[in-house]
Amino acid sequence: MNAAARKPKSPAPAPEKVSRTTRAAPKPAGKTTASVAGKVAARDAGKAGSKAAGKAAAKGGKPVLPEANAVPLPVETVIDAVRPAFWDEACADLMKRDRILRKMIPTYGPAHLISRGDPFITLARSVVGQQISVKAAQSVWERLVATCPRLTPAQFLKAGPETLAGCGLSRRKAEYIIDLAEHFKAGRVHVNEWTGMDDEAVIAELTQIRGIGRWTAEMFLMFNLMRPNVLPLDDVGLINAISANYFSGEPVTRSEAREVAANWEPWRTVATWYMWRSLDPLPVTY
Repeated sequence: MNAAARKPKSPAPAPEKVSRTTRAAPKPAGKTTASVAGKVAARDAGKAGSKAAGKAAAKGGKPVLPEANAVPLPVETVIDAVRPAFWDEACADLMKRDRILRKMIPTYGPAHLISRGDPFITLARSVVGQQISVKAAQSVWERLVATCPRLTPAQFLKAGPETLAGCGLSRRKAEYIIDLAEHFKAGRVHVNEWTGMDDEAVIAELTQIRGIGRWTAEMFLMFNLMRPNVLPLDDVGLINAISANYFSGEPVTRSEAREVAANWEPWRTVATWYMWRSLDPLPVTY
């Protein structure tokens, strides 16, 4: 996923998106509803023009994203990284039912989504990445690691917001991480119960923490809990990838994206991950 600048807004949690650049893609495939099929037909009628428009859009400005977005940091070696047990089954099933994914999935070889494993670190990294570039986020995170090498909630609380801000965090982000650490240390989040809770229940709990909106919570479901059927419709990159791969760059609505993704169930997490790869081949971790 590429870096994206973000405009600040009120601290209240809001739908989140992350930006990824688009590219031209193959013809649409898979099952579609009437509205999506109609749009595909319209696309085919003006194929040459829409491709030109898609390329122009890909070269244009980046989408404006809300404050609470978290940008995944660069791919790295993750010790004891966990591979989803469902990955191979999901890939095989998606390749049977979707012509786009049938061609796309083998392109990226053995690469797959991985989990870092530590819930606090996953969420803290997502807060660090809000509103800034991937490179800047990595630089700030490295300074935080130097200051709080154990990366525990207690160590962040002991450091305090001023010290965290001195690592390059904005004052607001420093407060977000302190609030996150307080939730973990005080047991106000049910970390040990998340694996048994459904997706919406986990999202509802996480979004009570300052600085964490639905998009960040959905990334947590995907990258930490490794839930197989998450569809982050607030993710600009996913919408752009569906547009590029299924509509030759023509804009699509959330509803149309949901209709395309209906063909991916119950593996929407996996399909989303490959949609991201179609825009940026470099996998990322949280």
